[in-house]
Amino acid sequence: MTTTVDHAAHEASLQKLREMVKEIDFCMLTTVRADGGLHSRPMSVNGEIEQNGDLWFFTYADSPKVAEVDHVEQVNVSFSAPGKQQYISMSGKAHLVRDRAKMQQLWKPELKAWFPKELDEPEIALLKVSVETAEYWDSPAGWVAKTLGFVKAAATGEQASSGENEKLNLK
Repeated sequence: MTTTVDHAAHEASLQKLREMVKEIDFCMLTTVRADGGLHSRPMSVNGEIEQNGDLWFFTYADSPKVAEVDHVEQVNVSFSAPGKQQYISMSGKAHLVRDRAKMQQLWKPELKAWFPKELDEPEIALLKVSVETAEYWDSPAGWVAKTLGFVKAAATGEQASSGENEKLNLK
């Protein structure tokens, strides 16, 4: 049975995850090719993440990534902000969505660089990732903070703190 404290901690961790994703513009979306190999490519969620952690990507319906998720729907999305020492890995199931209202809701002018005809682009669609699990790492960003952490660890004999690490089960 989940307690109120457990629920509150989960919600706080989910909120932190959402804030981190919103700040990192690009990620790597990894799919499974027909031959079983992994295929990663840069994508952008445009600072958008659903309340429950789900992600949306604009894509062309006839793109190789869509064919790959049609074959194996399990994907991984990883975000990285090395300057801030923030890292996120999210896994879930992806599927194609052709919901015009959702596309209008998520559309941003900067997407025109990839979709010149905007929402009138032939084959424009959304790829929804229903995130099942997520993990994030948020470490002190500056070298001073890291150095102080290592010095403290050496002086006390304790392991150096690598910052905050949370695993979330979202489904």
